[in-house]
Amino acid sequence: MAVVVQKYGGSSVADAEKIKNVARRAVAAQKGGNQVVVVISAMGKTTDELIKLANQVTDHPDDRELDVLLSTGEIVSSTLLAMALKSMGVKAVSLSGAQAGIRTDAVYSRARIRGIKPERIEKELGKNKIVVVAGFQGVTEEMDVTTLGRGGSDTTAVALAVSLGADRCEIYTDVEGVYTADPRLVPEAMRLDEIGYDEMLELASSGARVIHSRAVELGEVYKMPILVASSFSDRPGTLIHGGAPMEVGNKVRGIAHDLNVAKITVIGVPDKPGIASTIFDPLAKANISVDTIVQNASINRITDLTFTVAKSDLAKAMKVIEPVVKSIGARETVSDTKLAKVSIVGAGMQSAPGYASRMFNALHEEGVNIELITTSEIRITCIIDEARVDDTLRALHRAFELEKAE
Repeated sequence: MAVVVQKYGGSSVADAEKIKNVARRAVAAQKGGNQVVVVISAMGKTTDELIKLANQVTDHPDDRELDVLLSTGEIVSSTLLAMALKSMGVKAVSLSGAQAGIRTDAVYSRARIRGIKPERIEKELGKNKIVVVAGFQGVTEEMDVTTLGRGGSDTTAVALAVSLGADRCEIYTDVEGVYTADPRLVPEAMRLDEIGYDEMLELASSGARVIHSRAVELGEVYKMPILVASSFSDRPGTLIHGGAPMEVGNKVRGIAHDLNVAKITVIGVPDKPGIASTIFDPLAKANISVDTIVQNASINRITDLTFTVAKSDLAKAMKVIEPVVKSIGARETVSDTKLAKVSIVGAGMQSAPGYASRMFNALHEEGVNIELITTSEIRITCIIDEARVDDTLRALHRAFELEKAE
């Protein structure tokens, strides 16, 4: 029998009726001749509510205890789903991340999966049970509970699919697949039937919330096909895999945006060897990811250095960077949180001229100012005023005629 791993997000299990709907879908997959593993997220906004509660207890929740607290959200939803399955006369068992054999490093709130020992899952599948695994969590070698960060249940699902030798991993959410842009902001956005790992990774890293970038990375490394579809309809969804068409008519496959952006500028930086390392090493050691980096041309050996971090990391980043700025003799540090990034993504853009100018012209005609620009081989990203995101997305969608997506 083929193994299928299904993952359901928080909106898919937000209440009792939705949990029953997930149970029916899991049973249908089993009746289709599959061994079924379901990875589940916390119900609705449970994680946010637990974080809020922790912050009411203390201004500085302990990292270890916070991970234990947040892991309970998935335990609740996984046990409720197992109960729903059993009430339907189906054999089922719920497992925590630890019981499922998920081992991680000890970086609380952003743990990385080091390995999976799936023996317990395989044993339960052998008993013809649907196995429900609490996503987003694992344990260290010392058996301390860790969480994988936002979107961690996606990563859990793909990692389990790989370790179990599943045919594919199915990610179910509240949208019907991967779209050319966020359909809530761009009504003309089109669903893609398929997309390559590289393009999906760029879209996910640039703000597309349909699947987490770490899950796509795992899928690409282990060649695990990933289906993204809705838990509320039977539409076919979007298949993420390595065999997507390489030569499509429109080189731009999608547009992503991200509002979780903050800009930090270090003013008056001495322009000498080693300064960049002095600034960015402490941020790396604090597990703060830096995105766009721009350094101005120096005047009299003095320059300004600008970079972006997640808005949620800004306070932590400023705390880390301010003593460094003083130590290197820079003048001051300023920040801006009213920003967003908008990206166009497409595997064919590098070999086809004109896409950057077309993007910049569209923003110019819309009256949108570009704060920063960064690129990769298949992505062009502009940092803009967050108030202009909606206008920008619609303008770019029109400019690249993505309503005609193939």
